[in-house]
Amino acid sequence: MCVNRLRTGTRRLCWSAALVLLVAPNLGEAAELKTPDSSSWASFRGNLSQTGVAQSSLPDKLEKLWEIELGDQIVATSAIVGDRVYVPCLSGELACLDKRTGEKIWSYKSVEVVPDNSFAPGFKAAPTVTADAVYLGDEDGVFHAVDRATGKKRWSMQTNGEIYSAAAVVGERIIFGSYDNNLYCLNIKDGSTAWRFETQGYVHCAPAIADKYTFIAGCDEHLRVIDIETGKEFKDIPLMTYLIASPAVADGLLYVGTYASEVVAVDWKTGDVKWRYQASRGDFPYHSSVSLTEKLVVVGGRDKLVHGINRATGEGAWTFRTRARVDSSPVVIGDRVFIGSGDGNLYELGLADGQERWRFSAGKPITASPAIGEGVLVIGSESRDGKVYCFGTK
Repeated sequence: MCVNRLRTGTRRLCWSAALVLLVAPNLGEAAELKTPDSSSWASFRGNLSQTGVAQSSLPDKLEKLWEIELGDQIVATSAIVGDRVYVPCLSGELACLDKRTGEKIWSYKSVEVVPDNSFAPGFKAAPTVTADAVYLGDEDGVFHAVDRATGKKRWSMQTNGEIYSAAAVVGERIIFGSYDNNLYCLNIKDGSTAWRFETQGYVHCAPAIADKYTFIAGCDEHLRVIDIETGKEFKDIPLMTYLIASPAVADGLLYVGTYASEVVAVDWKTGDVKWRYQASRGDFPYHSSVSLTEKLVVVGGRDKLVHGINRATGEGAWTFRTRARVDSSPVVIGDRVFIGSGDGNLYELGLADGQERWRFSAGKPITASPAIGEGVLVIGSESRDGKVYCFGTK
């Protein structure tokens, strides 16, 4: 198996009630919804190239603005657009929160009714936000389109495997992967299938986009380049190892960590591997997706390290040691790096040298990646009560 498909943590609470739509009457019902722009964090890695670089402002000194509990673990990245934060939870809830207070505006559930002695399929995929909708998949393989204003379902589409993959919106189409071994491209209006591409293994990663192509690094040990318009394969690059992390692309190169304890830079047009980085002896696969800056590639490792890698040469620039594995994906903003760790800390590091500048202890492992947009940082933890934290300036 590519990853452990069992739920982690304590036994989940059963749901027996029907779908409840919670709408707080004083929290922006009439407010105009902002269309995502460069200052937002509308998807897993912040942009279609998946570089993990934030364009928002963020205060030099972070203060905790609020924390809330959603009732179960948060393992996926949130989205921030305008005055709203969208948080996916393992309880099967997608919560829309007021960015200023953390108060709930609406709540969407993955299923309407849960049978006795069962639980709702959780959300392990990060949401993708557009001008009018939120899109994400669940553990039962259902892909959901949710109205941003009301939290009501627009449409859903059933695949035959779990969905960990965050979605990429390109024009009037939306692309994501499933554990049924397929990459899907749907028409965003109604969820009908434009095309699907079958691989030979689970599709765990979020697809990156460059030019007219999408990129998937899969559990079939191949890196594939797919034409977005036709769904046909442009390039198949065997890498001979599982690929869990989501790739980042820039300037004709694709950067991704592998299950073979390497980070690689690949020329996706020729299939040539430009460099390989391997810093630690032993079996330390990368689940963290890279952040890609002009000079550095930054990534977390299961060797308990955060790695800064020279983007041109693939040589190590610096490492920062945590006390547990780092599956959280880093986000870079200016000269700062933010990343969570299994040791329960959210770290701020200097981009140039990897030195610690600040940390916040959540007390429970942090697998989710930071979301930085609209002047704040939001992250959830794996606490059994589903704590979500927002940092900015008061």
